[in-house]
Amino acid sequence: MRITVDMNLCESHGQCVFAAPEIFSFDDEDYLVYDAGPADALRDKAEKAAAVCPMRAITVSAGAS
Repeated sequence: MRITVDMNLCESHGQCVFAAPEIFSFDDEDYLVYDAGPADALRDKAEKAAAVCPMRAITVSAGAS
């Protein structure tokens, strides 16, 4: 699985962090950081995070994990 976040769209609402804290978090300066290739076992959480993003900045696709 591959995750991409369009940082031009992301407004740091944090819904992804709540939906999938194993994948998404904020750094010390409140910028989004994420695991671009998480384990496939986290697919449901990744897809939920993408679905709840109000800016639709997250894409989940097939790919190497």
